[in-house]
Amino acid sequence: MGTSAAIKRIAFVGNYLPRQCGIATFTTDLCESFAAAYPLTSCIALPVNDIEGGYPYPPRVRFELAEKDIRSYRRAADFLNINNVDLVCLQHEFGIFGGRAGGYLLALLEELRMPVVTTLHTILDTPDADQSRVLKQVASLSDRLVVMSGRGIEFLTEVYGVSVDKIDMIPHGIPDVPFVDPSFHKDLFGVEGKILMLSFGLLSANKGIENVIKALPAILAGHPNVVYIVLGATHPHVLHNDGESYRLSLQWLAQENGVEGQVVFYNRFVSLEELNEFIGAADIYITPYLNAAQITSGTLAYTLGAGKAVVSTPYWYAQEMLDEGRGVIVPFGDFAELARRVNMLLDNEAERHAMRKRAYLHGRSMIWPRVVERYHETFRRARAERRNFTIPGFTAKALDKSLGELPPLKLNHLHRLTDETGMLQHAVFTIPNYHEGYTTDDNARALMVSVLLEATGGNGAVFDLASRYLAFVWYAFNTENGRFRNFMDYRRNWLDCGTSDDCHGRTLWSLGTVLGRSTSSKLHNMAGWLFEKALPSIISTTSPRAWAFTLIGIHEYLRRFDGDRKANQVREELAERLRTMYNGNRTSEWRWYEGSLTYCNAALSQAMIMSGHWIPDTDMMNEGFESLRWLTDLQRDGAEGGHFVPVGSNGFYKKGSERARFDQQPVEAQTMVSACLEAYRISGDKKWHKEARRAFEWFLGRNDLNLPLYDPTTGGCRDGLHPDRPNENQGAESTLAFLQALMELRLAENIQPNGG
Repeated sequence: MGTSAAIKRIAFVGNYLPRQCGIATFTTDLCESFAAAYPLTSCIALPVNDIEGGYPYPPRVRFELAEKDIRSYRRAADFLNINNVDLVCLQHEFGIFGGRAGGYLLALLEELRMPVVTTLHTILDTPDADQSRVLKQVASLSDRLVVMSGRGIEFLTEVYGVSVDKIDMIPHGIPDVPFVDPSFHKDLFGVEGKILMLSFGLLSANKGIENVIKALPAILAGHPNVVYIVLGATHPHVLHNDGESYRLSLQWLAQENGVEGQVVFYNRFVSLEELNEFIGAADIYITPYLNAAQITSGTLAYTLGAGKAVVSTPYWYAQEMLDEGRGVIVPFGDFAELARRVNMLLDNEAERHAMRKRAYLHGRSMIWPRVVERYHETFRRARAERRNFTIPGFTAKALDKSLGELPPLKLNHLHRLTDETGMLQHAVFTIPNYHEGYTTDDNARALMVSVLLEATGGNGAVFDLASRYLAFVWYAFNTENGRFRNFMDYRRNWLDCGTSDDCHGRTLWSLGTVLGRSTSSKLHNMAGWLFEKALPSIISTTSPRAWAFTLIGIHEYLRRFDGDRKANQVREELAERLRTMYNGNRTSEWRWYEGSLTYCNAALSQAMIMSGHWIPDTDMMNEGFESLRWLTDLQRDGAEGGHFVPVGSNGFYKKGSERARFDQQPVEAQTMVSACLEAYRISGDKKWHKEARRAFEWFLGRNDLNLPLYDPTTGGCRDGLHPDRPNENQGAESTLAFLQALMELRLAENIQPNGG
């Protein structure tokens, strides 16, 4: 096989193994076969979960949809749009999507900005009104449609009004197995010397197995060495609603007909390897379905392609597949005719083997390597035919509520520190200090601030700022180690290769904020690519603050993409690490994660509270609240009414030692504001909003020196509080800390407690 240079990433939407259903098997086989044939194309999968908690999917699954939650479909569309997906390959079956006739799927399709190729697994000739409406809209929103039979083309054009030019017929894929004598595999099942009849698939009452059991006495009269194997677990939905009543009825029917010794039930969902062995051992395969309305059948495709003698009722797919002597058709429900035709095949070995050969040769066009070639052609055609798509322009949310005593937003100093490269690190007084160059840390902070500016009513200049900071972050990413470089001199030379754990975590936080909060789709693709590529590297870091920053960023990201399996897994891993550290260091007097308090302390508590709330894990959330209460009490001067006093950076605070009072850093006030506002949002306890205000007022002069850190003449913030004076330099970290705290408080005016 060649490679698909033009199509770099494909998302396969449909059920996925280990979920037990035919769509899951098909989607998995198609995705894995395509990935093997076109290794330069990245293939990801988005399954639909019908149970809470989903399934233990493989790593290829990147986002999980909740069947009955329409918001999940919209989030999946956002996820696909910002993750550089070139094409979506959708598997459509009414029963796997939520809403009337699976209509929730339309919420996904309507938002997608890339070509969609939809494989239709069910096409009804007499749909009800909802089924007709949904399928017509699916067809309209898809660039190309794939059917597996000529009857499918006929129905689409005549019943649904779809243009034949939009339809491709591609056969159901099958494994490439050799043409072998059935005796080769019979010893695996203890049926050596027996004639083996087989039916397989998820068991439900529409499969017609009872008619084969009724036919068995007449078959055994002429061929007493026949054994009939019914392979497959009861369909999960049937099992949930009706239990094993159908299977039990079949067992009772076998007893009544005196054939219980010749009927074997294998009540399990087998692997592909096991299935091929069962099929290989079969002399005759039977599909006794009761209804004609089946446009495709994976079980029939598998057995036909393996060169089996097939006896089937005349459902649509069987009529087409078994034409030209490739199998035998018997009327629905006519077990006497079923017995007669089986006996004819068993009595005429030459004809049976000729039928097998015709079936096997026909199946050569259906093996997966050839099928994915056909899909590749369809994908390329869909891309070529796709109309140009105009990405929606930047929009900003207006703030419609008074902010009271919060200071007005002033961005003069932010613009002063930003040049064509990005955010400069330091300033001498209010003048940018070129000698100190840039850091990714500060550009990540600036990127977060620009997104918050958008949410609080920023104007068109916000996008220019955000794109500049995001470009810097993009340039900082070291693809060789999956980490972000941090220090760049003024000549744009990198001074490190990406070894700062905290920088990596903070940058993930900023990217998560872009993806979770920004309404500007122009930022999403780059941010999404970076977030996905950089996230795995956080696992190898050792800094708890890097973990905390990342956790906050993941929660920002999961605002929109809560079905992302990888992000959820990383969240659980990092949150458990923080919990382990907390329980390992916590005592009655010391409620903290480490043996010392250093910098950005409140971020650890915030990460624990958010993780515990959303995983959910009540104990973890309570531990986060406990640590934040302890930190809040510690960082207050005197009684309840005292002002905020962050742990000083000139020595910090080691357990059992004297606490440093100075130098107090703006970032400590900002992290406390963020953590307390999150605590307020989750708990609804007004105490936390009050604590956030207390920390913010530190910027305005309610501090140890009664001097403001915020400079209203420039919009900047001084770099810290010394024992005798503020640091008059207004660098990036301090200015961005103030702006972030201010805008988070502005947003809190519009956030209801316990909100999403």
